[in-house]
Amino acid sequence: RFHGEGFQEGLAEGSHTGLAEGRRHGALHGARVGSEIGCYHGFALTWHCLLQKSTDEKNRKKIKALDSLIGMIQKFPYEDPTYDKLQEDLEKIRGKFKQVCSMLNIQSDFRIGPERSSLTF
Repeated sequence: RFHGEGFQEGLAEGSHTGLAEGRRHGALHGARVGSEIGCYHGFALTWHCLLQKSTDEKNRKKIKALDSLIGMIQKFPYEDPTYDKLQEDLEKIRGKFKQVCSMLNIQSDFRIGPERSSLTF
């Protein structure tokens, strides 16, 4: 009898604690992804504005790549955490960002730490 009561109490407590911990973990992970995507978006918009006035052919290719990155970011499903290709799309955005940085001859390193996120050049 005591074994059964202890099991039921432990199960209820574990379920409650697990749910709260899962919410915290999900919120933290979501904030990290949002911060990363937001940084990429701001980067792309800034460089797009800087290169927009140039008529050089090389800059047109850079602008086209930036447009592609901006389009990928705008299509990213922020509101759907159950989206089955979320990680795949995130990796595509990261790849496109690296491609754009290479075209712009910029060394980039996006780091997320407990104190802040940063994009260094």
